[in-house]
Amino acid sequence: MDEHELASIVNAFIASQQQLLLMLELLKNDTKRITHIPYETRHRIRQLAYFRMIHGSDLVCRQSTRMDRRCFTILCHLLRTIAGLTSTEVVDVEEMVAMFLHILAHDVKNRVIQREFMRSSETISRHFNMVLLAVIRLHEELLKKPQPVPNDCTDQRWRWFENCLDALNGTYIKVNVPASDRSRYRTRKGEMATNVRGMCDTKGDFVYVLAGWEGSAADSRILRDAISRPNGLKVSKEDNIDEVDSTHATTVADDIHYIETSNEWSQWRDDLAEEMFTEWELRNQ
Repeated sequence: MDEHELASIVNAFIASQQQLLLMLELLKNDTKRITHIPYETRHRIRQLAYFRMIHGSDLVCRQSTRMDRRCFTILCHLLRTIAGLTSTEVVDVEEMVAMFLHILAHDVKNRVIQREFMRSSETISRHFNMVLLAVIRLHEELLKKPQPVPNDCTDQRWRWFENCLDALNGTYIKVNVPASDRSRYRTRKGEMATNVRGMCDTKGDFVYVLAGWEGSAADSRILRDAISRPNGLKVSKEDNIDEVDSTHATTVADDIHYIETSNEWSQWRDDLAEEMFTEWELRNQ
């Protein structure tokens, strides 16, 4: 290879390098920075999402919030006038209530609401808790207490519960637990829940609540635990309780350490069921 050929190769290599550097420089200058959506555009998107969810139609509103437009308006009015919920600098009452109801209705995550309403995670979390506290302050308006049943009640259904002191029942409340504890909290229906026991007096007021048991726990086991605790469930000795006194469920009484069936109780239960069925047949003839 002579000097002329070598010089040609070197010049070609230098030219290709210069061309590559020029292309990289052009690409660098041509690449534009990703711009954010203007505030006015984001605000219009939020308004459109809220309007489509609430004011589009009653069907869409029920699908999004589990209530129609009239109920939504009434709820916002109650939260404003009674619970004291006010609009903030960035979110008004209607929008924060819509986000709150959409989360409860569909059990969605914060990120889903970020995409739907074009809001930050902090804004959604803060306003969700604001609405939650306002709803709690509305408990006297939203929760209707049952009317107490007087002793001289003439309703035919009440005679089956004559001299009844309290009503005891349980319910399941869904919870999220670690994978290692799921077997203990799995109910008969395969759901993760905790078993809660509650007792009400004849006025419908709760006089005892026991929470914390796993969903797989048997009812008899929970009842034995309730009556064996130092400050647990107590069985009243008196037959007639003053209607004014609603604390008789925690009065001093004998603890029940073992519960078993008896022939007398079984016979009384069967006779009562037969009598109720006979009366139902006569009433529906």
